[in-house]
Amino acid sequence: MMVTSIIAGTVALPFWHSMATYQQNRILVFLDPSVDPRGAGYNLIQSQVAIGSGGLTGKGFLGGSQKRLAFIPEQHTDFIFSVVGEEWGFIGVAIILIVFGLIFWRLLRIAARTKNLYASLIPFGIFASWFIHVMVNTGMTVGIMPITGIPLPFISYGGSFLLINLVGLGIVQRIAAENRDAVAPG
Repeated sequence: MMVTSIIAGTVALPFWHSMATYQQNRILVFLDPSVDPRGAGYNLIQSQVAIGSGGLTGKGFLGGSQKRLAFIPEQHTDFIFSVVGEEWGFIGVAIILIVFGLIFWRLLRIAARTKNLYASLIPFGIFASWFIHVMVNTGMTVGIMPITGIPLPFISYGGSFLLINLVGLGIVQRIAAENRDAVAPG
C-alpha cells in the first residue's frame, strides 16, 4: 500500500506542476476547504454550516439564516440541497432522498420489464443521468464531491433543466404504458 502511494505521488507530481494555480487551489480546497475560507472554499464552508445548523427538524420555511442573509451562493440552483437541509433539517433531506430513491427504483423496474431492448435503455439512461445529478449535487453540498454546478433534478431552479426532466419522465411513462399489458403488476 505504501509503495503504491509513493508511485502514485511520483507519477502525479509532474501533472501537479503543469496545472494552473487556480486548478491546484480547487484541488486543495476540495481536500480541505479551510485552506481558502474566503475564496474557493467559501461556498462549501457556508453549505456545510447551513446543513449542520438545520439539525433534525430544521429552522422552518424561510427561517434559515444562511439562506436569508445570502451566505449560501447560488442557493436556488447549485446549493438548493443546503437550503433544504437548513430549513427542513435531516427529516426534509431524508424525505427528498427517499423520494429520489423511489423514482430510481421505479425507473429501473420499468427498464427491466420493457420487452424491447432499445426501449429499455431509455429509462435506464434517464436513471443514470438523474442518479449522477443527485449524487454529485448532494455530495458537493456536504463536501464529499468537488463543487461542479450540477443541478438537483426537479428541485433546482431552471426552466430548461426542468423541461428536459419532465420530457424524460413523459417518455418513460409512455414506455411503461406500452409494456403494462406484457407483465403482471407487482
